[in-house]
Amino acid sequence: QVQLVESGGGLVQPGGSLRLSCAASGSISSINAMRWYRQAPGKQRELVAAITRDGSRNYADAVTGRFTISRDNAKNTVYLQMNSLKPEDTAVYSCNADVRPTVWPNRYNTYWGQGTQVTVSS
Repeated sequence: QVQLVESGGGLVQPGGSLRLSCAASGSISSINAMRWYRQAPGKQRELVAAITRDGSRNYADAVTGRFTISRDNAKNTVYLQMNSLKPEDTAVYSCNADVRPTVWPNRYNTYWGQGTQVTVSS
């Protein structure tokens, strides 16, 4: 059984910063890509950032230059450092990861966290 739990969301002022964390736990053999998504009310869910196991990164155009995704493989954790936040960044942020568990069935699957609310407002 694998679980992903996000933390670090909250209320910040425009121009502020926030760091999100997502920790995977359970019977984990390996984790490949890890990602951050967000979904604002009335909007489709969008991919914000992704990172491979060896550290290559991709960002959505809306956040490039402001957000940084990173990971700690020893902790099975992915982070999203968000700087220069804008009101349009307000959304529920969710992480996912491609995980191979140690228990049967021993195949890769994509797991999702439940999300953490980020609100950017003055």
